[in-house]
Amino acid sequence: MPQKIIFATQHYQYLKERLLAISVPQWENGELDIRDFPDGEHYHRILSNVRNREVVLLGGTIDDKETLELYDLASGCIQLGASAITIVIPYFGYSTMERSVKYGEIVKAKTRAVLFSSLPTTAQGTQIVLIDLHVDGITHYFESGVRPTHLYGKEIVKEAAMELVDGSPFVLASTDAGRAKWVESLANDLHVPAAFVFKRRLSGEETAITAISADVQDKTVIIYDDMIRTGGSLIHAAEAYKQAGANDIYVITTHGIFAGNGFQRIKNTGIIKKIICTDTHPNALSIQDPMLEVRSVDHMILNFFESNHTL
Repeated sequence: MPQKIIFATQHYQYLKERLLAISVPQWENGELDIRDFPDGEHYHRILSNVRNREVVLLGGTIDDKETLELYDLASGCIQLGASAITIVIPYFGYSTMERSVKYGEIVKAKTRAVLFSSLPTTAQGTQIVLIDLHVDGITHYFESGVRPTHLYGKEIVKEAAMELVDGSPFVLASTDAGRAKWVESLANDLHVPAAFVFKRRLSGEETAITAISADVQDKTVIIYDDMIRTGGSLIHAAEAYKQAGANDIYVITTHGIFAGNGFQRIKNTGIIKKIICTDTHPNALSIQDPMLEVRSVDHMILNFFESNHTL
């Protein structure tokens, strides 16, 4: 019998197929019957036998429907006798809502963590695997013996950066000071200068860039951010680096969400030469444009199970 059996939510079947392609015959493909009813309810049936098996469940909490589907599938596997379950969440939604700023704001990063912490226990435990969280402290929101693991995509970012410049010198930059420490750590690993922008808030929706921390005159700049949603912060930062004299500007991000027309907004500026992101969010796969390159996190996930995973 295969060591593990893997299931995925509807939006993450593509990543399950990639994992199976590089893990066979060690992992078995988990079969599901999923149907949508006219009234908006959803039918799920687990067809594969999971009793006394180690289950890997793959799905991002990209919206509320996907979150509940992931929770329902995890509950079903546990009820059917799975001996252990590891839930791999490539993109953890609401990760920017990790604390309240105004009275009454709901910390949804915490409520989502508490939701998955309410799953029934298995004989060998439950583990949650997350990739490049917006804030590392989110892992502390999980309760009831659920063991969260935060995987960092540093190697993917470093490899992409070196390929973009083909060994030429560059400056690794961030979109704001909030990501400065992470970018500085990456820059130190790559032995290149780091840069970030200083911002001043003008209103609840608008900020102005007041300074840049490093000299980018006549230099190639690679901007890293953990996620791109609408592209607004990225565009402002890229414009600032360009105005400061940067030559080519590239972008690397882990989570390419590109909400609405986010990608087109970025492309229309004409400032950014190329974007590299991973496949942690399915939106990135729907964009067919030579300006965007999507790299898979499949090997990073598999390496975790091969070298670090013990339940």
